[in-house]
Amino acid sequence: MKLSVKEKLGYSLGDTASHFVWDLVGFWLLIFYTDVYGITPAVAGVIMFVGSIWDAIMDPVVGVISDRTNTKWGKFRPYLIFGAIPYAILAVLAFTTPNFEMGGKIAYAVITCLLLRTAYAFVNLPYSSLGAVMTNDTYERAGLNTYRFIAAYVGQFIVTGLALYFVNFYGNMNNPELAGEGVKTLATTPTTNMASGYQLTVATFAVLSLIFFAIAFFTTKERVAPPAKQESNIKKDFKYLFKNRAWVILTIVGIVSFIMFAMQNAAIAYYFKYYIHDAENVQLFNIIGTVALIVALPLSKPLAKKFGNKWVYVGSSILSGIFFCLIYVAGDNLVMVYVFNILAKMSYAPAVPLLWTMIADSADYGEWKFNHRTTGLCFSAAVLAQKLGWAIGAAAAGWILTASLFVPNAEIQSESAIQGIKLLVSVIPGVLYASCAIIMWFYNLDTKTVEQMKQDLEFRVKN
Repeated sequence: MKLSVKEKLGYSLGDTASHFVWDLVGFWLLIFYTDVYGITPAVAGVIMFVGSIWDAIMDPVVGVISDRTNTKWGKFRPYLIFGAIPYAILAVLAFTTPNFEMGGKIAYAVITCLLLRTAYAFVNLPYSSLGAVMTNDTYERAGLNTYRFIAAYVGQFIVTGLALYFVNFYGNMNNPELAGEGVKTLATTPTTNMASGYQLTVATFAVLSLIFFAIAFFTTKERVAPPAKQESNIKKDFKYLFKNRAWVILTIVGIVSFIMFAMQNAAIAYYFKYYIHDAENVQLFNIIGTVALIVALPLSKPLAKKFGNKWVYVGSSILSGIFFCLIYVAGDNLVMVYVFNILAKMSYAPAVPLLWTMIADSADYGEWKFNHRTTGLCFSAAVLAQKLGWAIGAAAAGWILTASLFVPNAEIQSESAIQGIKLLVSVIPGVLYASCAIIMWFYNLDTKTVEQMKQDLEFRVKN
């Protein structure tokens, strides 16, 4: 089933919409809690941790519910409209600062954080699952996911690059001299103005998210349906899920790769502050890395057509792992650090959409092998695994810093601390990502099998 460029573009805007709000949560909610709302760092950290645990509970719940949704618009599309509205409202509420006592502030933060994560699960997981039922062609899925992740990284680029400028502008609307000074004025902006700045910034991105989700809803169509006589049995859903070898392999790969992402992302600021001694360079480093990803993402579909999804992922893992390790060899040569990071990001970029393409293929495999399709559960469980990897990686980065005798804000770090920071940015994530190639070796859906599944499933529908 071929997809039009219009449908691919429309679908991709759903991930821009997700990043518009969710990246604000990922990058700024913790510092908003501590520096704007006045919650202590320890309590704010607990709130974020509780939110992650809540995610672990909600993801499979949403997967099961969406698999059992039946409307004239399909199983997953309705959530793009009806899920996006509470998602946008709760995003604004999460960045709102009602004047409560400390106990009330903590309760408010916990409630809005958990509700926002719930709303996010009910819009983003069905959105991810939608890509698997728009077409049954694995290469069309690769192309669709390429559009999706280009749009996703553009959304991330906009949020990480512009959010604080919006906060500053909105927070100082009554003081034009400060409003034009950029992010540097944030340090001297009164807290009440920062609160208003954050709230209006989130409201701006939330409205854009609503518009983009609506476009995704109206431009897409569900075409792949589960077997007509499939029994609705949650126990069987999970039984067949864990018997699905392709899904199990991809889940392990997701955990390992996201441990790598989390480790490196957590350590990169320390790397520039304490090793390169240029803390402000980290933003440029991240921006250039994101651009490198966007540039290389379109290679995903043609490479998959030539070599197959599995082998592109294997090659991508090995190459990017090598380039990440070479960052260690580059030492403090900033030019070479940038070059190796760009090459690493460009090497693993084609694998990003392919992971989601293969998860969709694993849903097909479940139907082909067991005559039982659980698209929503496949995607929700995979997302849960990746969140688990992200949590492990972020925690492991902290443990490694502690073990290497890192001292926060020390002007001179010990040799062991510097070594720990360097390894977290280069060798450790490089080895972890390269190891994904070994895991993917056991992935059982090669090009021939995927094509056979497609033909057999189409035959079943016709007969």
